[in-house]
Parts: sequence; structure tokens; C-alpha cells
Amino acid sequence: MKSTFQFIIVLLAFCTAFSACENSPKEVPVTVRRLENEFFAAKTPDELSLLFKKNPYLRAYFGLSKEVPDTAAVNALYANITNTELQQFNQDLQTQFGDLASLKTQLQQAFGQIQASFPDFKAPQIVTVVTGFMGSDLYVSDSVIVIGLDYFGGPKAKYRPQLFDYQLHRYRQEYIVPAILFFISEKYNKIPANDQTLLADMMWYGKGFEFVKHVAPQTPDSLIIGYSQEQLEDVYASQEDIWAYFLDRKLLYQTRDAEKDRFIGERPATPEISQYCPGGIARWVGWRIINRYLQENPSVKLPELMANTNVRQLLEASKYKGQKEEE
Repeated sequence: MKSTFQFIIVLLAFCTAFSACENSPKEVPVTVRRLENEFFAAKTPDELSLLFKKNPYLRAYFGLSKEVPDTAAVNALYANITNTELQQFNQDLQTQFGDLASLKTQLQQAFGQIQASFPDFKAPQIVTVVTGFMGSDLYVSDSVIVIGLDYFGGPKAKYRPQLFDYQLHRYRQEYIVPAILFFISEKYNKIPANDQTLLADMMWYGKGFEFVKHVAPQTPDSLIIGYSQEQLEDVYASQEDIWAYFLDRKLLYQTRDAEKDRFIGERPATPEISQYCPGGIARWVGWRIINRYLQENPSVKLPELMANTNVRQLLEASKYKGQKEEE
């Protein structure tokens, strides 16, 4: 009996350890297809058209509806890839980005974290392109992620997308993975069906940012939300005043789009609060509320958080009043 009992104990210990291993995050293999190489190797528009037919997601990446033929996009892309300036720019980008080893490692780790929380998650195919800014910066679906490398060359790149300066600072290589993860969060980030309040928008952004932080914990907050480190320090130090502004003007339950957009939309600043207050400040406040909610409710796991659509409950349970962590 003694040996049998010992065997059961050992077996239970093994099963527990095995179960822990099963539930712990594992890296998900990621490969990157460098489709820009296939673009620039095309000798005729017909060869590009064949690539479009073999890779249907390219139509979505270029913003083509089902009713629109891809002929114009193919011809425009062919004109771009045969341009010597873009060919040289592509070579510069290939040197700058190299084999994208860091991006692959970050995605492998993050995808493993996502899969641990959401077992139905399947890692999408990763594809890179260089088009001369024809497509979007990122296209993210359940099955494929297309990265426009030309958008993310950074401040030293010869060519940059036509965006405002306050937007351009995010178009660098280190912002790619956090942006991808935020897009992926949208699949799991449930929203209240009929709640059009600013608070509902704030909670949606807050949960999305927290998703990124959970699956990629080493990512600096500045890369997740797009504020500089100085801006983050300023808003953190001023959050009591920012929160008071929201309450005094009854903004949380504001439903007018124009009014909400002043605080949730992308702007260089929020001068209504201060000339130094960055744009989209309501997104940051939403993240602070979600962060406080998780501190007050440590048993809440990521899937439960993402599924919670009761924005008032999230706010009340967070006990957020504009306070800093040490308070």
C-alpha cells in the first residue's frame, strides 16, 4: 500500500506539473513572407496581376472592393516598382529592417501569450510589402497581417508617408508590433451594444491597451499609446486635474460625436485642458481606469476583462479618482 500511495503522489505531482506546462504560454512559430521581393521581381503587369490572384488579401490591403477590378492598382504598382527611386528606397529598407528577427521574436512570444488566454487564436501569416505608400501601413485580419515597410522607415528614411508630424513619430520600426497587437485585440474587445458615451469609448481603448501590455509585457507604455515618455510623465503627474476636468464638464456620458472626438480622437494636443496635454487624452484616462480596475480586482483574467461590456461597473470597481499609484 505504501508503494502504491507513493506512486499516486508522484503521478499527481507529474500531472500537476504537466498541466502547468500545458497552461503556460509557449512561443508560436512565426515566419515572414517578404512579398516585396516578389513585387520587384515582376517583369510585367501580368506577373503582378498573378500575384494578386494568388494572394486575395492584397485586394483588401489596397482597399479594393469586390466590385472594383484590380487592373488600375496593378498598373500603378508596376509603375512604382519599375521606378529607380523606389527600387533604391526598397534596398535601403531591406538593409534597415534586415531579417526582421526582432519582430518575429516579439510576435512569437506575444502570440503565445494570446493563445494561452484565448485557445482559439491561430497565428496569422505575416507578410511584408513595399509599394511606395500605395496600400495601408498595416492590414490585419484573422488569417494574415500585411506590413507596409515603407511606412515605418523612421525619421532618417529618404521618403516618409504624408502625415502630420504628431502622427509621423509613431511610424518607426518599434511601433509595428504594438500596433499589430492592438488590432488583434479588437476581436476579443467586446463593446456595449447601445452605449454611445465617451466612457464606453474610453473603456474600449483602455482594454485594448491593456491587452497589448498583457501579451507583450516588456513593451514600453509609450509605444503602446503613442505618447512620448515626457508626455506620459506629464499626464501622469497631472491626472488629478485631467480627471477633474472630465467630471466638471460631465464628459464621461457625453454622446455627441463632435464633443467626444475632441478628447478621444487623434489630435496634436488637447488645448481645452492644456496646450501641453496630448491628443487622445481620453484614451489614456481609459487605460488608467482599466489599470486601476485590475489592481482592485486581481482575480480578473484577460478574457474576462475583454468580455466585460459594463463600462459603469468597470469605472466604479476601479475606484479611480485621478490618483497616482502611490496614493
